[in-house]
Amino acid sequence: MNTKRTNDNFDNEEYNKFSKYERAKTKVASIKRFYNHVLVFLIINIILYFLRHKFVFILVSENALGNPEFLDWINWNVYGTTIVWGFILAIHALIVFSNISGYMKRWEEREIQKHINSYND
Repeated sequence: MNTKRTNDNFDNEEYNKFSKYERAKTKVASIKRFYNHVLVFLIINIILYFLRHKFVFILVSENALGNPEFLDWINWNVYGTTIVWGFILAIHALIVFSNISGYMKRWEEREIQKHINSYND
């Protein structure tokens, strides 16, 4: 009986080490995905800012180019893309670097346990 208790403790310790390792690995993967998101955000927006006038020449006829409202519309689309995408990037940062994701995982684990317990009854 005493041996089993020791093995149970060993198993719990091993499980906790494995669990900590898996959580750390998941956290690092999340941070890596966030930095990739930032990199794509910067590259795309830099390209949009530098090439926005060239896109106008390529995509539309010369009649539309004389219309200042059309050029304003193009500029607002470029700025709007940056603003909306920046907002989404900020939310992504909150999820990755705050405890929101930990809260969601704990909630998910509680819900799973609740459903497992309901099946056992």
